[in-house]
Amino acid sequence: MMKGFASDNYAGVSPEIMEAIAKANLAEHQGSYGADEFTGRAVGMIKEIFGAPDAEVFFVMNGTGANVTALQTMCRSYEAVVCTEMAHINTDECAAAEKFIGGKLLYLPSKMGKLNIDQIRPLLGGRGEHQALPRVISITQATEVGTLYTVEEIKAFAEFAHENGLYLHVDGARIANAAVSLGVSFKEMLTDTGVDVVSFGGTKNGMMMGEAVVFLNPELARDYRFVRKQGMQLLSKMRYVGAQFEAYLSDNLWYKNARHANMLAQKLGEKLSKLDGVALMCPVEANGVFVELPREITSTLQERFPFYIWNEETNAARLMVSFDTTEVEVNEFVQMAEELIG
Repeated sequence: MMKGFASDNYAGVSPEIMEAIAKANLAEHQGSYGADEFTGRAVGMIKEIFGAPDAEVFFVMNGTGANVTALQTMCRSYEAVVCTEMAHINTDECAAAEKFIGGKLLYLPSKMGKLNIDQIRPLLGGRGEHQALPRVISITQATEVGTLYTVEEIKAFAEFAHENGLYLHVDGARIANAAVSLGVSFKEMLTDTGVDVVSFGGTKNGMMMGEAVVFLNPELARDYRFVRKQGMQLLSKMRYVGAQFEAYLSDNLWYKNARHANMLAQKLGEKLSKLDGVALMCPVEANGVFVELPREITSTLQERFPFYIWNEETNAARLMVSFDTTEVEVNEFVQMAEELIG
């Protein structure tokens, strides 16, 4: 398949990550289910980069597993998770959250992918035992349309949640892109703001597989080991995920990959926005470009550069830039679009 802009999941694996996996494979026999030196070191690195020595960190197989098991730990079956209508847990995880929580997703309309606190207030009045009780606010950083919550907004959500007996969960599939774009550390964006639990992803930024569930509120992790096992997310050879996170967090690889993708996404958005009949759907703040294209050029562009249409009604395309996207590919895409329009 030709390289394009369909998904940052289409990209391969960073050479540094692949090398780390190979080295882990050459090591002597290691303990299973996380009782290995690679997992131990990686957990320590995550605690350090989050500035949270008391955090509890667990590795799982994928992003859906991270989100679902985290939320299952935070909610009971008669409780609810508040999210946007386009949240990944609502649109792209096959109702896994609702199946495993046994509760409800209360999804609200978003403005450019983001929730606001005033939308949530009416849900708190409740009708006693007749209504699923909100227990968790789940936000995505960066959002499903590539926009970002500021540090101040995240802090406000955490304060609102805690004042009302709720928890704050962050779906961080593209959390590295968000941190780089905002120019802040994970500690400043997540730990210091009061976030309770983070689904910490790296697969979309150069890792092969595996995610981390980071309990910044360690009390919530009390039963997580059992939830993870029952949820089929406990890897026997966990050292291969630990080795990836070790490499990912070493020498700022996470930062370099995310910065590269963000930079080229900015260039792609800027260049496309100057073409006749093309309009940005929302600001380019991470590594996603959401842009309305002339319908007559779309299929021809897709034949050369695979990408998805996000909104059929407006013909808005989702163009995802990866850590291995090149400036040549960005320029070629824009040039082809310009020629087709012309």
